[in-house]
Amino acid sequence: MNFKMIHENYNVADLERSLAFYEKALGLTEKRRITAEDGSFIIVYVGNETTDFELELTWLRDRTEPYRLGDNEFHLAFRTDHYKEAHALHEEMGCICFENPEMGIYFITDPDGYWLEIVPAR
Repeated sequence: MNFKMIHENYNVADLERSLAFYEKALGLTEKRRITAEDGSFIIVYVGNETTDFELELTWLRDRTEPYRLGDNEFHLAFRTDHYKEAHALHEEMGCICFENPEMGIYFITDPDGYWLEIVPAR
């Protein structure tokens, strides 16, 4: 029996803000969208051409309080062939939240506080 990872879900408070962040920071664009008939939720799948794995962003109309993310011990990791350029972009965006120079990695946070690891191609 084989399993293939296809997506991860993050709940977001401001869908448009999150879509803009993921496009600018990681080059992820909208692949498809599901909107509830009653408008109670919108789900947008974002991804890129390097993999068929997608990030599912879920917006809930009636959610008013921020999401509690615990200690942020979970994260998605992204590998890039352009690590220095990515770091400069994320530094400019002000979204770097943690760096580990010894390991050669750093983390950025999205508008809702989710951590995303950036790893150089090795």
